[in-house]
Amino acid sequence: MFSLNHFNFNVSDLDRSLSFYKEALGLEPVRRKEPDNGSFIIVFLGDGKTDFRLELTWLRDHPQKYDLGECEFHLALKAEDYEAAYAKHKEMGCICFENPSMGIYFISDPDGYWIEIIP
Repeated sequence: MFSLNHFNFNVSDLDRSLSFYKEALGLEPVRRKEPDNGSFIIVFLGDGKTDFRLELTWLRDHPQKYDLGECEFHLALKAEDYEAAYAKHKEMGCICFENPSMGIYFISDPDGYWIEIIP
């Protein structure tokens, strides 16, 4: 049997991404890996409630923008207070798609990854 552990997003600016995930979703760093040669930095973010982690990976030798294809994949987070989350994300200007008939919306992180917000 398997259990979910983590999901990875490669990011172009780690500090910008860490700020976004803290402000938009309240995710905090729980673990960091960085080799002596500085070739990469991995930061695992947690929600403080579950063991699931979002892994953010910065690669020194990847200066170009990441190709996200058609953005048909996404991470989903459940909001305890959906209306407050929506208002915050609207104010941040990061809502990229809304589906009122399904009662969900998506935000986009600084690298263009989509995150679904569900009530």
